[in-house]
Amino acid sequence: MHRDPRPGLLAAALAVLLLTARTASAAEGGIVLWPDPPMLVIMMALFALLLAPLNRLLFRPLLRALDLRVERTQGTRERAEKLAASADEILARYEQAVRDVRAEAEQTRRMEIASARGETSARTAKARAEAEREIERARREVAAALADARTRQRAAVEPLAREAASRVLGRVVS
Repeated sequence: MHRDPRPGLLAAALAVLLLTARTASAAEGGIVLWPDPPMLVIMMALFALLLAPLNRLLFRPLLRALDLRVERTQGTRERAEKLAASADEILARYEQAVRDVRAEAEQTRRMEIASARGETSARTAKARAEAEREIERARREVAAALADARTRQRAAVEPLAREAASRVLGRVVS
């Protein structure tokens, strides 16, 4: 944003205004505010001569400094906007990464729960099968013990029954 001042145009406008201005005087007529024309011409010439060095030494550097200030401000704003956009992008990536990690953790948790349930079911089935085998073994032992007890009782009861029958009948029963 570079300004192109036109000191010549400005000087011409000021000269026209000064030449067309009316003279001012005090109400009592003692003070004249309008300089005499030769002095006015000298002052205008000095103004025109000083305008170029002042333009080069004062106005241009001042305007350049102002332009640089505006450019720096705009550049800083643009950089700030870029940084904000970059920060937003980084934040979005971070949030996506957090969502991804949470989803992965949830999936891992579900898999672990399913695995634990499977292990629990397998252990329960194994324990149930073992318990059923133990029950079956105990039943066989009880059945064998019952058969053995019946055999022993029959063996022990037969002589008693013969003796009881012999006593009731009064003769020897074989």
